[in-house]
Amino acid sequence: MSSAEALAFAEPASRIALEAGALLRDYYHRGVTTEYKGDVDLVTEADRASEKLIVERLHAAFPDHGIYGEEGTRSHLESEYRWYIDPLDGTTNFAHGFPVFCVSMGLERRGPSLPAGEDGEIVAGVIYDPLREELFTAEKGRGAYLNGAPIHVSRTPVLAEALVATGFPSRKRHKNPNIYFYQQFTLRSHGVRRAGSAALDLAYTACGRMDAYWEFNLNPWDTAAGALLVTEAGGSMTRFDGSTFRLDSQEILATNGLLRDEMLEFFRAMFAGEDLEPIPTPAEFAAHRAARKRKEEAE
Repeated sequence: MSSAEALAFAEPASRIALEAGALLRDYYHRGVTTEYKGDVDLVTEADRASEKLIVERLHAAFPDHGIYGEEGTRSHLESEYRWYIDPLDGTTNFAHGFPVFCVSMGLERRGPSLPAGEDGEIVAGVIYDPLREELFTAEKGRGAYLNGAPIHVSRTPVLAEALVATGFPSRKRHKNPNIYFYQQFTLRSHGVRRAGSAALDLAYTACGRMDAYWEFNLNPWDTAAGALLVTEAGGSMTRFDGSTFRLDSQEILATNGLLRDEMLEFFRAMFAGEDLEPIPTPAEFAAHRAARKRKEEAE
């Protein structure tokens, strides 16, 4: 795909995301009716209105493209191009008045010979935070941007100095092992943040506000746009064993690249039930940091 082709997708998608974000912002300030679409998963009239707007605009802009939306849209999925849209990522936050949510739109290109069970190539991604008016965009091979300015992942070299993010599912939390990882990462990093929007966690990793992000059992609409942002900003996207990230997102590990190997080893040891390295004391941590600085200066 040429850079011009990629740009031809991201720019119209950005305009659509801005319009959908303005709609969400209006609903947020007015208040919305909330209901349950499962045992504990929330949905609001804003989710549905945003998806309706996005689908209408995408059909007008790209009539041959497929659309796979969180709130049920399944259209032209056999097409070469397929949009994964989350019209309101962070619905629980939105419903409670917690100001962390966004619109997320990622575009996958699937070649004609691609088997049904394999991922295509993510070629464009847009994430818009309407309350902060922050528009994250990425095009395959052209880098990642925040409100038009280039962004890059952080340079934090070790987990002990890193700020990382994660999330937890709304349903079946008792079957999700992430609380154990959360505890260990909290003890071994500068901190763990759980803001409630996977798309924004990925966008924040891409722009260096977070150094890494991990989570279990997400959906393609949660991660398609953010995954491209991270890699175009110079970061890494894998599963917990280091294998290639997949859109089914059963496991997702996004890092600034420098933390990748350390975090992969951490996951390996945790899954194997091995004893973890002792947590360094403050004095030991300071000594390690000083030694690393001397090494860097010598090089």
